[in-house]
Amino acid sequence: MADLIAPLARPEASAVVEMTDHHAGEPEPLSLEEVAERLCDPASYTTVYHRPLHDQPMPAVKVLREVMERLRAVLFPGYFGNSDITPESMRFHVGANLDAVSRLLADQIRRGYCFFCDREQVEGCQACEDRAKNLAGRFLAALPRIRSYLADDVQAAFEGDPAARSPGETIFCYPSITAMTHYRVAHELHHLGVELIPRIITEMAHSATGIDIHPGAEIGRRFFIDHGTGTVIGETCVIGDNVRLYQGVTLGAKSFPKDASGNIIKGIARHPVVEDEVTIYSGATILGRVTIGRGAVVGGNVWLTRDVPAGARVLQGRAREGVFEYGAGI
Repeated sequence: MADLIAPLARPEASAVVEMTDHHAGEPEPLSLEEVAERLCDPASYTTVYHRPLHDQPMPAVKVLREVMERLRAVLFPGYFGNSDITPESMRFHVGANLDAVSRLLADQIRRGYCFFCDREQVEGCQACEDRAKNLAGRFLAALPRIRSYLADDVQAAFEGDPAARSPGETIFCYPSITAMTHYRVAHELHHLGVELIPRIITEMAHSATGIDIHPGAEIGRRFFIDHGTGTVIGETCVIGDNVRLYQGVTLGAKSFPKDASGNIIKGIARHPVVEDEVTIYSGATILGRVTIGRGAVVGGNVWLTRDVPAGARVLQGRAREGVFEYGAGI
């Protein structure tokens, strides 16, 4: 460590870092060597340091971005990747992308297992590699079904937005379709038991669109989020067919139950069930394992922690009208 730090300690590189302790008042000047020593103290990094037992690399976000771009090129041929595709060249285009996805995804799935692995022996590593290849193959076999769901989502977006001039416009431009593409892929991987990778894939879309969908949520056909920004859909949500949300909708959980030791109890159903044909307008917040019945409409900025019957309309109370002069009554 001293050899690595030594060049920084030369007179011509004697930089000083201002380090502020929020509880000490005045900042304490430290040299770079002193800062490095503090950051390399195990007491400082233990809770934020990751090193797998078998020295395997972590999943690579850059590679997973390539996987998603190739999958989008397969699921929506002509829109992403090589746009000069004909029915005659379709097989080559799809085959080349699937071959690359198969190899890249299997490696990332294996890395996901390594991220959580706590085995000290390496005997199980070959089994994990074989399992990763098998799951990558099973995922690829599900792509026709995933495309079928996405085609329905595209049609719902086109039919549900008067501003959309064609289904292709929703594929190419709409954040809802981007988010749902990532979600449908991640959801399939999640159901196959893939570790970590599904969450990374949905977080990619979250960063790009502002739409946060947990890969564990169950979402039916013809799902559309109009505008989309700020939408949150929790892990145990169940959403039926022909459901439409607007921006800023939260399908979340209430406070989490804890065990006798004060630890949060995980793995329980804690998010809403939204039945078929429901519309939820912008800014609505629905919390807990409540059911929004078939065909119900939830108005904008409504806060709900109870069931809503089928066909019901839940709206805000009307604002009172009044005349205020010079701030009186406000």
